[in-house]
Amino acid sequence: MYPESIKNLVESFKYLPGIGEKTAERLAFSILELEDEQISMFSESIKEVKEKIHKCKECNTLTDDELCFVCNDPTRDSKILCVVEDTKSVFLFEKLGMFHGKYHVLDGLISPLEGINPEDIGLSKLLDRINKEKFEEIIFAFKPSIEGETTALYIKKILEDMSIRITRLASGVPIGADMEYVDSLTLERAIKDRKDI
Repeated sequence: MYPESIKNLVESFKYLPGIGEKTAERLAFSILELEDEQISMFSESIKEVKEKIHKCKECNTLTDDELCFVCNDPTRDSKILCVVEDTKSVFLFEKLGMFHGKYHVLDGLISPLEGINPEDIGLSKLLDRINKEKFEEIIFAFKPSIEGETTALYIKKILEDMSIRITRLASGVPIGADMEYVDSLTLERAIKDRKDI
């Protein structure tokens, strides 16, 4: 029913998570109302992000440089490592501005039901880094779920012979919640009240 170009745009928006038919249609028609320079900036931004963004060689977070802004910052506390499941969590903590250590981003969480095993989430890179950098504390900042718990316990078991304090976020973060939807007060409390596991 739509002209082919609008139909293609609607279908393209549906590739994004959480975007259904109606939202995709609304976005497509919104694009038609943009000025030429806005359209140009929009399309260039999409192209640029695909070409320039890659994983930091040190911590695995997304960056457009060789090292991310955290790994490049000499003022960060290099004795504390916060291990997260995705880059969104790094940016979330950074918005709060209360964690001053380093990060390491895994490639997801262990989930045997989904066929995701320890070797699939980049644990070897994390373990190499822990051995090399001599951290005094490692914080697990995973979503409170079976997968988060499994991943934390698995890594803890590997590290148990090392003299490293292992902590996780306090239980202020609700079970099953995605980290990006947790309000900043809850997250702030969770990181301040972290405890040994």
